[in-house]
Amino acid sequence: MIYGVDIFTFQDVLEICKDPNKAFLNDVAIQQILRSQDNVKQIVASDRCVYGINTGFGPLCDVKISADETAQLQYNLIISHAVGVGKPIDKELSKIMMIAKIHALSKGFSGVSLEVIERLIIMLEMDIIPVVPEQGSVGASGDLAPLSHLVLPLLGLGQVWIGNEIFDSAEILDRYNLEVLTLGPKEGLGLINGTQFILAHAIKGLEKFEYLLDLADLAAAMSIEAYRGSASPFKKELHDIRPFEGSKLVAARMLKFLKNSENLKAHEECERVQDPYSMRCVPQVHGASRNAFEHLKQMANTELNSVTDNPIVLSAEESISGGNFHGQLMAMPLDYATLAAAELGNISDRRSYLLLEGKYGLPRLLTESSGLNSGFMIPQYTTAALVTENKTLCFPASADSIPTSLGQEDHVSMGSISGRKFNQVLGNLVNILAVELMFAAQGLEFRRPAQCSKVVEDNYTIIRTKVKKLEEDRLIGKDILAIAQLINERRLIVTI
Repeated sequence: MIYGVDIFTFQDVLEICKDPNKAFLNDVAIQQILRSQDNVKQIVASDRCVYGINTGFGPLCDVKISADETAQLQYNLIISHAVGVGKPIDKELSKIMMIAKIHALSKGFSGVSLEVIERLIIMLEMDIIPVVPEQGSVGASGDLAPLSHLVLPLLGLGQVWIGNEIFDSAEILDRYNLEVLTLGPKEGLGLINGTQFILAHAIKGLEKFEYLLDLADLAAAMSIEAYRGSASPFKKELHDIRPFEGSKLVAARMLKFLKNSENLKAHEECERVQDPYSMRCVPQVHGASRNAFEHLKQMANTELNSVTDNPIVLSAEESISGGNFHGQLMAMPLDYATLAAAELGNISDRRSYLLLEGKYGLPRLLTESSGLNSGFMIPQYTTAALVTENKTLCFPASADSIPTSLGQEDHVSMGSISGRKFNQVLGNLVNILAVELMFAAQGLEFRRPAQCSKVVEDNYTIIRTKVKKLEEDRLIGKDILAIAQLINERRLIVTI
């Protein structure tokens, strides 16, 4: 994987996060960077008026800046734009931002020097990761505030992560004998203009969403086993005549999860005509969420391999002041993916509720001693609360725009909020699915000695290593957290 040359995927970025030495600048990338840097020098020497190189920024674009003021201009740009608030984003998100920024700069259209890009790579390899506040970006003219915080350490300002601790950048630069850099023309603008904050949240969310999509299928299969539902709605013939890719994939997975199920065989002789929608329509609902995942993945991979700052320096003679920094192209698919993730939780809660009703051989609240014991009544309150919280997070941030920069930036994407909400919903979804898995495992206790498919039985065993069958009331909250930990550690088997 080579910065500036190879086509990156979001999985590549995550691999570099784990081992930064996997990526480097090759000769082609270095030449691209040097050529771009030289183009900016020629523009400065020509005394042509080019936005961000020898002018002010935003509404001050008509103010000419002299050649001897360019370094101060770039310095002032970064310190004035580092106005993020709120708690720091996760260290890993900051690393993803760095990787994405390096890759974009290495394409050679931003005028940022080799020295600056190499310093970012050195920091990445040494695990000196800038601290970035989570709030303050409107997602057009790029993620200005978060990216300003990301590059403050180049100037000896701001804070950085070392391990799990936060230090002042100046202290760490001194400790590792790293000099404070002086930025040249266009460099400050090239560093902070871009969509890497939005993109980092998309990449991190995609990683989690991909696993949770698979896990949701497993949870549905276990619930159907416990409910003794029907596998007929998953037959290939049904989905061939409405051939959406997501629903076809989910239907095929469900058949594999339910293969050789003794519980479903018992259903063949029951009096039920059809199951409720949350059992029967798993391919359609989960499949729609998978379609949204694929769309976001495509958009994120395109954005990852794009140049998103402004102006774009094509040559010493031509630079274009355009709108590649605008986050709408990512904000809308992120909002769509947020809804898709929330719907996985919505239908999961409905399946959990069905298991509590006391029908078809299951005891009410999944306990044989209800009354004295509340059984699993209250964990469904938890999922109801989380599902509603997710619904409130589904309002599309991209539907809003507040003009900024004295009206120069009169339409903004709010994509940073889209990215943050997406990851919040995914975090809630983990706990919603944990509750369904806990209920489904309990439901299977009342179907014994009937056996499920091997993969379902294996997952039942994994769950039982952390959470025992509920015989009477106990601290069930700890059980939810234990299963959520299994999910976050990816201990459950979701591939078949």
